[in-house]
Amino acid sequence: MLTDLNLTRVFVAIYESGSLTAAGRRLFVTQSAISQSLARLRRELGDPLFERTAQGMRPTALAEAIYPELHEGLSVIDRTLAAVTGFDPSTSERTFRIALSELGEIGWLPAIGEAMAAAAPRARLAVSALRGEDLEELLTRGSVDLAITPMELPGAFERQTVKREGYRVVMSAQNPLAETEMTLEVYRGARRVWVEGDSSASLLAGVHARQGVSDPPAISVQHVASLPPLLARSTTLIATIPETLAVGWSRSWPLVIRDLPFALGPVELHLYRRRSPQHTGALDWFFATVSAAVSGFPGGFEGIHIAS
Repeated sequence: MLTDLNLTRVFVAIYESGSLTAAGRRLFVTQSAISQSLARLRRELGDPLFERTAQGMRPTALAEAIYPELHEGLSVIDRTLAAVTGFDPSTSERTFRIALSELGEIGWLPAIGEAMAAAAPRARLAVSALRGEDLEELLTRGSVDLAITPMELPGAFERQTVKREGYRVVMSAQNPLAETEMTLEVYRGARRVWVEGDSSASLLAGVHARQGVSDPPAISVQHVASLPPLLARSTTLIATIPETLAVGWSRSWPLVIRDLPFALGPVELHLYRRRSPQHTGALDWFFATVSAAVSGFPGGFEGIHIAS
């Protein structure tokens, strides 16, 4: 049985290069050292493994048979070690996983995907739905590598604030309230649309309670993407949504934006990862890449537009 990792590397190098000299250059050792290792390989496996020909070192039937599994085994080991000690995004085939809200997928995913494609063209990205009730567990288990959320997670996580998002009121340009000052009294009496799936819904609900906005919403929806056509076709509905979302939609839908009639400080969006005494190169890179992409991108919310 072949148990020496260095001998395995020598075997794979000879097989792939077809030359003892080339294998030595690849492994940064002399040809003499490669020859000695090949002699050990032959003794341990009881087979010549490679035969010298005019075209180079030709593998035997046994060498042909064992090469695929030895090559794959080395690849697994190298990927594991690289994740701990170093990481080269240009060659990585790793799958990175991030939890995003619906707004995150609409607004930030294009920038994240573009940044990853430029630096790590062979890597893959998997997006999971942001579910607050089990997000801490998903991060701790490693089911997701990162998450972007306004939530305060109590576990042992590293976090970085990547956005500070204000809120605005948005409505159809045909809504009579568009011509009216948006006072607190007007806001309380308006027909509101509520987005159950908004990750900041609980925060907004708390502000409403403090401001005496007690009437139930006229319409409750699950997905924020349903708002533009709903608001554009109504002359009575309003919605309170993140400012970048409101600005983006106002460029491609017949919607207008108004200030809130009460104070609502910017909502902070945090990028989370599990904290480890030894950071891995791959996750360090992913964390930095996502942070830079989201922080430097205004948000692609105008992507939800009127179909032509």
